[in-house]
Amino acid sequence: MRKCFGIICAICAVCGIASCSVEKEEFRVGVSQCSDDIWRDKQNAELRMGAYFYDNVELKFAVAFDSDERQIQQIDSLVDSGIDLLIVAPNQVKTISPAIDRAFDKGIPVIVFERKTSSQKYTAFISADNYEMGHTMGEYIVTRLNGQGTVLEIKGLEGSSPAIERHNGFMDALKDAPGINVVASLQGDWTEPTAYEITRQWRAAHGDTKVDLVFGANDRTAMGAREVLGADVLYCGIDGLPGPTGGIQLVRDSLLDASYIYPTHGDQIIDLAVSILEGKPYAKETMLMSALVTRDNAKVLQMQAEELMQQADRLDLLHDKADNYLRKLDAQRVVNWLAIGIIVLLVVVFVLFYLYHLRKIRMQRERVVNTLWNMGSADDTDGAALPMAADDGHGDDGAATTADTHPQPSLADGDATPESSASALPSLFLTRFREAVEARLDDSDLSVDDLAADMNLSRVQLYRKVKAVTGSSPVELLRTARLNRAYQLLLTTDKSVSEVAYTVGFTAPSYFTKCFKEEYGMVPGDVRK
Repeated sequence: MRKCFGIICAICAVCGIASCSVEKEEFRVGVSQCSDDIWRDKQNAELRMGAYFYDNVELKFAVAFDSDERQIQQIDSLVDSGIDLLIVAPNQVKTISPAIDRAFDKGIPVIVFERKTSSQKYTAFISADNYEMGHTMGEYIVTRLNGQGTVLEIKGLEGSSPAIERHNGFMDALKDAPGINVVASLQGDWTEPTAYEITRQWRAAHGDTKVDLVFGANDRTAMGAREVLGADVLYCGIDGLPGPTGGIQLVRDSLLDASYIYPTHGDQIIDLAVSILEGKPYAKETMLMSALVTRDNAKVLQMQAEELMQQADRLDLLHDKADNYLRKLDAQRVVNWLAIGIIVLLVVVFVLFYLYHLRKIRMQRERVVNTLWNMGSADDTDGAALPMAADDGHGDDGAATTADTHPQPSLADGDATPESSASALPSLFLTRFREAVEARLDDSDLSVDDLAADMNLSRVQLYRKVKAVTGSSPVELLRTARLNRAYQLLLTTDKSVSEVAYTVGFTAPSYFTKCFKEEYGMVPGDVRK
């Protein structure tokens, strides 16, 4: 065995030397989205697709759900996690700037997109011209009403740069049209429910005021006003998204009179990020092209958008095949470096042998961890059994069970039963550790240092003790505890997946879903099915 191990080490060393000459530097890119809506869903999909073209880019997403405080915390967390570049859409101009400044001051390149910051501490800015959008829409409205009429404006989120600039551009366009009267500029927040409510309140207070046209800061606010004022009024918005519920289709169906395409271009943002990280030339300010959508061009634009979406779906489906191809290509490069068929065969045999034993050790460790934690939380589940981690297909191949990892004492007459021995498996130390974890399970900022302090230990002492007893790190046990609690909440409450994620200390529902699937082999929504 020692001789085999020596051969493996020698071969691995050769492979390592060979691979070092062709490996690219890995880049971790953090994406801080201020909100969660269909516009950002499209952009996030484009960001992921853009990353497909770079095999050395890892994306980490965080969504603030329109909360300044949450976005500040998420930006600081992304920076602390060791990202190489930050992509951020600030919720408001002034409030998020200090967090962006802290990232920039630590030497992390910052791309500000779609919304502006009040500071100059950023590496690059990329967006469409929101002032131009508002101005062009104002000019269209003047023409559409033949220079005479009343307009109700519903603005975007107060303090956000797109809302400010779209309003300014719109009002400037009306300065040369004295026949257009803006009866009110209502403060919205980009969402349809808010637009509906403020329009309803305004209508109740100004029931006799005639409205010829509503200009919404985005398509959703215009549609919210439409629910109140009805079909006899014209409605214009901004976003012009593709898809069955997007602005282009709404114009085509005459629900909106006009919209304005607000480009997402996530793939272009990724290209800019890679250029910055690789030291290539880039533009500090990039303005994206946009266009007015009316019933004259909505059909053509929708057809083009649908074709692009189909191509994107196909690209997504082909992504896994491309990954497999690249892995095979990398393996072939190793073969070319070794150049001798017999050595390649030895590499494959020994690596497979090594991986097989690694997997057995990992399965043993996972069974120990799940056994320890599930035993401690059995009373909390009210009889609802938690699933074990997804099996790799080798559950019956002789892998050690919990008993293999922790030998049980022999039983004599009158001694404890096997069941009582198993129930006594967690030591007092593990019991204290579990209690410390569960007491602060909902704290997304909980760290190993915090747990060590709660148990009057140093970080190193805690890590060594936990690792020695369970084979896992404190961070791994913390994640297991959060996922177990999440499973219980999904079974016993009617909370949404997002609410459960935040309840058990995850900062992003998307990351919670990823971890949950890795642990249980299914997405959270499948638990209740």
